[in-house]
Amino acid sequence: MRRKKSILEKTIEYPAIGLDKSIKKYNKVASSLPTGNIKPVKRTKDFWYSLGPGLTTGASDDDPSGIATYSQTGAQNGFKLLWMAAFTFPLMAVVQEICARIGLVTGRGLAANIRTHFGRKILYISTLLLFIANTFNIGADIGALASAVQLLRPSWDFGLLVIGFTIFIVLFQIFTPYNRYAKYLKWLALILIAYIISAILAHPDWHTVAHYAIIPSINFNKNDLLIITAILGTTITPYLFFWQTSQEVEEEIAIGQTTLAQRQVTDKAQIKKMRTDVWSGMFLSNLVMFFIITACASVLYSHGIFNINTASQAALALKPFAGNLAFWLFAIGILGVGLLAIPVMAGASAYAISESIGKHQGLNHKLHQAYAFYGVIIISMLIGLAINFIGLNPIKALIYSAALNGLVAPIIIILILLIARNKKIMGDWKNGKISSFMGWVLVLLMIVAGIGAIYSFIP
Repeated sequence: MRRKKSILEKTIEYPAIGLDKSIKKYNKVASSLPTGNIKPVKRTKDFWYSLGPGLTTGASDDDPSGIATYSQTGAQNGFKLLWMAAFTFPLMAVVQEICARIGLVTGRGLAANIRTHFGRKILYISTLLLFIANTFNIGADIGALASAVQLLRPSWDFGLLVIGFTIFIVLFQIFTPYNRYAKYLKWLALILIAYIISAILAHPDWHTVAHYAIIPSINFNKNDLLIITAILGTTITPYLFFWQTSQEVEEEIAIGQTTLAQRQVTDKAQIKKMRTDVWSGMFLSNLVMFFIITACASVLYSHGIFNINTASQAALALKPFAGNLAFWLFAIGILGVGLLAIPVMAGASAYAISESIGKHQGLNHKLHQAYAFYGVIIISMLIGLAINFIGLNPIKALIYSAALNGLVAPIIIILILLIARNKKIMGDWKNGKISSFMGWVLVLLMIVAGIGAIYSFIP
């Protein structure tokens, strides 16, 4: 029997033919082998590009008022309430996923869906309270941005800084095309890593951190109940619901699905991508909460500094004990998340109001195409600016905001759950039993949080 020649022998006899076959065989084998660091890098890039509205929504939740709340939690209670980060994560992620699914399946924002299926009366009241709460929060956060700059440049004038930030944010929202605008917000979300690094620089006792992160600890006294209420009110806020839903619609319009019929076609790939995005964004949000509490507990609480009212106070208090780098990272973090969160809050109000009254809305429109939408943004920003000049204490503004959110959140979540379980609206993508159960648990918690916020007004 004639022996079959090897590729090597063929290469010697017929160099061109042998070499060609050798190359083909090498390419075939090489393509099946692991590519070292290339695949992890590609996976990371693919993951990053898959993120969008969920990431920016989650990151915007850690606004300067949220940072102040988490800082106070660590300073006042030490590590005791670290478990709240893991506790709020799935609840927050579930409700945001439901909102995103509503946006993808219906092709409309949350307010437009509520108006269509429940009428205008409930929507108008909820939207008005949302606008007021967001405006108080915007005012406090604009002031926090100015205070953060003053940490780094003490000689700069507070009044000029709040005016400058207001003008910049308004112009940014009005004149930046949506695709570019979404990219800027996405990259700003990365600034939250500064808080993770600052916590590491604080050198906490990680054994103690792990203990309190896993095992819940709570004393049923007024202080603990109020701080838990503050965490719930800061972490799960109505503006996130409206923003998430509308941003899913914006993303669909950005890829050419400009008609309602086009946007209402949803497949498994879209839902899977959305879930990855939303759960990643909410994980980042709660991870940052975890590390801010860790940093302030390990530094401030251990040194007897128990009262923190603003994010800037937290940064200053960290400086003598955690060093200049931790101080700078904390201050820069305030600037980054403020520039991310304020446009989200103003935009959420604009979506809610313009959808409620049936006007054109969306950052994909130019100013002359959506006067009502951009008008709400401008008005809320100007009122927020004014709050910084009328002598209203920023802490009181945040308390008022938390109280209003406590009134609005349960109502909005109930409407969200009723929409999401309706097969006529959601089709095959209606809520499952687990999502519905967790949603109703969240309703009860937010009712308790609302009562707690109102209770805080009682002397």
